[in-house]
Amino acid sequence: MPRVDQVTETGRGRHPEGSRPGEWLRVLRADLWTFRADPLPPFVWLRWLPHGLVCLVGVIVLGTNASLLDDSYGQNVQYALLMSFGQGGTVVLALWRPVPAWLLSTALSVVIALAARSQLISGQAAPDVAWPWAAPGVAAHSLVLLLLALRVPTRVAFEALAVTALATYLLQGVIGASRYASTGVVAVSVFTFVVLLGTALRGRREARDELGRQATMTAEERARRTVLEERSRIARELHDVVAHHMSVISIQAQVAPHLVENPSEELKENLAGIRQNALEALTELRRVLGVLRSENPEDPYGLGESGTGAAPDAPQPTLDRLDALMENTRAAGLRVTADVRGEPRRPYPPGVELSAYRIVQEALSNALRHAPGSEVRVRVDHVPQGLLLEITNSRPERPVQPSPGAGHGLLGMRERAAMLGGHVSALPTLHGGFSVVAFLPRDGVARDLVGDDFQGPLGAEYIFPEPPTGEEIP
Repeated sequence: MPRVDQVTETGRGRHPEGSRPGEWLRVLRADLWTFRADPLPPFVWLRWLPHGLVCLVGVIVLGTNASLLDDSYGQNVQYALLMSFGQGGTVVLALWRPVPAWLLSTALSVVIALAARSQLISGQAAPDVAWPWAAPGVAAHSLVLLLLALRVPTRVAFEALAVTALATYLLQGVIGASRYASTGVVAVSVFTFVVLLGTALRGRREARDELGRQATMTAEERARRTVLEERSRIARELHDVVAHHMSVISIQAQVAPHLVENPSEELKENLAGIRQNALEALTELRRVLGVLRSENPEDPYGLGESGTGAAPDAPQPTLDRLDALMENTRAAGLRVTADVRGEPRRPYPPGVELSAYRIVQEALSNALRHAPGSEVRVRVDHVPQGLLLEITNSRPERPVQPSPGAGHGLLGMRERAAMLGGHVSALPTLHGGFSVVAFLPRDGVARDLVGDDFQGPLGAEYIFPEPPTGEEIP
């Protein structure tokens, strides 16, 4: 027993002493003998590193130019510091205002060269000093031209280069000086190289950005085409299944009275109603196929942004909802008045009511976008031939802001009306407004009595009422 205790105590004493150096070695090996990647985290200040380098160049130009003006050109210290501070400041200014920075740099360089000329002629400057461009001035002006070429069109960059070269020629070739080392050709060569480099980098950046935009547009177009192909497939399947059964129902309802001897009038009337409903269902089915082939499920007819944007599973709007549509438009800032004339002799087909609602909705939406603060009149005229719509707005009271819309609203309205055998006309009024007039046949079928010369409701006013007194007519 004592031996066991002794062995145990000895083992307990030896284990830590023998294993601790091994653990340290394993930890040391794991920490230092490794080749795993461990990159630096991104730093926000790295985005400002180029700005800091440009500012550092401006400080260097300030110091070296002041020393050159004082020692080589024999200028006084105050003048040297002022000119040097100006040239160094143009480098920093070029980060945000490249064209003003170039103008200031060119003007300061000309002033420095003219002041140095008088010192050269009088012999107060050091002999064979660089003129009309000194090394600090060339460095500062080159950096300004580079920053300018990186951000302005190529034409502007080369115009700035041409003006700089002309100023150099006038200083050295026309005005001239004495006892100096000519630097005009070298300076213009450096400036030309810098401008070419800047325009090349700018063109490369624009090409890369354009390539990225094209790639994004290609991916979006591919996704849109995939969706359209799937919807087209669903539309064909829907047509094949439903249209077949509805056609069978229509034919059976037409043939059924001939299979019964002396059918009652009530039976004939019911079967005629069944056949008529089947034909109407087939007509509506053909119109729904256009919705399934649409690119935008929330705006299936391509009318652009219009008013309320119903959910895809919401009931289709009808003429009964025109009042709510106009209330929404009034809440958005337009003065809308309604003029409903006549009463429908029988209910319109759903497609006619839906198209009439969408045409009014798109016309009001266009008035909101393109005629802010205007007055809008909506006229709905029920005539024996069908439905007449006129939406006219006055000229805008406020400046019209650019609209990001696709500009296909009028095209969509015309296609919708043509689908029902009608048509839409849109034209500006004499007082700066706009008028949309639409005709939709009652049963969605074009009639001979509606000729090509028919443009809208009889007596429709295409000129909005006179503007307020004192307002000049354009």
